[in-house]
Amino acid sequence: MTDLVIGSGPSGVSVAMALLNRGRQVLMLDPGGRLEAPAQDRRDKLAASDPDTWSVDDQKKWQAPQFDTPPGQVRRFGSDFAMVPGADTLVSPERIGLRASHAVGGLSNLWGSAVLPNRAEDIADWPIGIDDLAPHYRAVAEFLPVSGQQDALQTLFPALSMQDRVPLTPSPQAQQLLQRLEHQKTSLSELGAHAGLTRLAVDPGCQYCGQCLHGCPWGYIYSAQKTFDDLRHHSAFQYRTGLARRFEEHADHVAVTLDNGETLQATRVFVAAGVLETARLFLASSPDPTTGLQLQDSQHFFLPSLHRWLAPRRPDQRPYHTLPQIFIELDDPEISPHLVHAQIYTWNEFFAHDLINSYSSKLPRSAPLWRRLARRLIVAQAFLHSAHSAWINLTLAADGRLVPTVKSNDETATVMEQATSRLAQVMKLAGLIPLRFARRPGDVGSSFHVGGSVPMAKAPSAGQSDILGRPKGLSRVHLVDASSLPSIPATTITFSVMANAHRIGTLTP
Repeated sequence: MTDLVIGSGPSGVSVAMALLNRGRQVLMLDPGGRLEAPAQDRRDKLAASDPDTWSVDDQKKWQAPQFDTPPGQVRRFGSDFAMVPGADTLVSPERIGLRASHAVGGLSNLWGSAVLPNRAEDIADWPIGIDDLAPHYRAVAEFLPVSGQQDALQTLFPALSMQDRVPLTPSPQAQQLLQRLEHQKTSLSELGAHAGLTRLAVDPGCQYCGQCLHGCPWGYIYSAQKTFDDLRHHSAFQYRTGLARRFEEHADHVAVTLDNGETLQATRVFVAAGVLETARLFLASSPDPTTGLQLQDSQHFFLPSLHRWLAPRRPDQRPYHTLPQIFIELDDPEISPHLVHAQIYTWNEFFAHDLINSYSSKLPRSAPLWRRLARRLIVAQAFLHSAHSAWINLTLAADGRLVPTVKSNDETATVMEQATSRLAQVMKLAGLIPLRFARRPGDVGSSFHVGGSVPMAKAPSAGQSDILGRPKGLSRVHLVDASSLPSIPATTITFSVMANAHRIGTLTP
């Protein structure tokens, strides 16, 4: 028999890579969703031509589907292939920003590409430490492109060296902001702030066409689908489509029942389906289906600012990219014993679109004003550790969907306000005007930095897993996505999920 990996997202391809490197036979199972032919044709048409030859109409048609995305959904390439509608997974998704994926590559098809390892102090309560993860960060970085450079952030995150990495060229606004932050390094240090260029999972061949948030026509932004396609060339790798409904562990194998009633048998099962699908599968397979799980969230919020300086050129003129440009880390125990992580975004088409939709109806014929204002807008997206964030309790409904209940955290408002104040101070030092009145918190789960429903522990009790992601009472089933993380640090989640999955695949008996 073989090892069965359920899910082809970042954790799935990472654990499969580790298992294959050990000479194991791997069967990967997922529902198999891919970009539909009409959307793929539009994508191929753009990718076949130089961005400077694109017409205004070409770009508007490419961007229009993203502007029309339903609430709670994220869309790329003009398609919803990568995200399951909330009501298909959750009985009441209205207050929950989290969604599942049935696509090849999972939610990484929508990934904003930010890459950071964990800081050692932020996982001090985990049963594994940064030294356990470090070699697996490096292993994952062998197949995950990481752009970046050595800078002030390296001392906070030594688990991954930026030496010899190729950085993406920041936007003109970001270049000016980086220079201003560098000149204020001493003052930033007094505020407990550290700033540097983003680390991004983007191929250095980037065309700087500015379509990042609509879907890169060339696929330079990493998706696990790329690694999946590489795995299919391995002689010990097999793949089939299907949706796992439940599993049952036996003495020498695990039986997995699919949605069509078929049963697969495997020596071990590695569940990498994403936290919602993994929770559904785990609860459906539990001897007591009334038992619930508790997802941990990383609360996030947006803080807009306006820059006062004159830019060297208009920010909406190529070349530029619209992924996060700068990372700012707040390290002050008076705010939190954990880092507060912020990602700085400069101009993109959503700024003007959102301003016009929000305010132009109150001021007729004011759209040109909002477009000009958008060209001075810089937005920070900040994340809190799960210790300061809400939880999502999940139980299984009779129809197989999940019933979510939000449990608020009394610390969220206080820590968010303190983080906002400190981030505003940092922005002011860099010559920005923070618009604190316009701060916007995200819905619970909408950061997609969510997990910890069956957290790893050295001596797991009911509802926990061991350091190989095996839930209490199971020995052949491993949860390798974010479900097994003991907590959710504020820094980016995908890279650490991949490293932990690779670690489990490397150490599993």
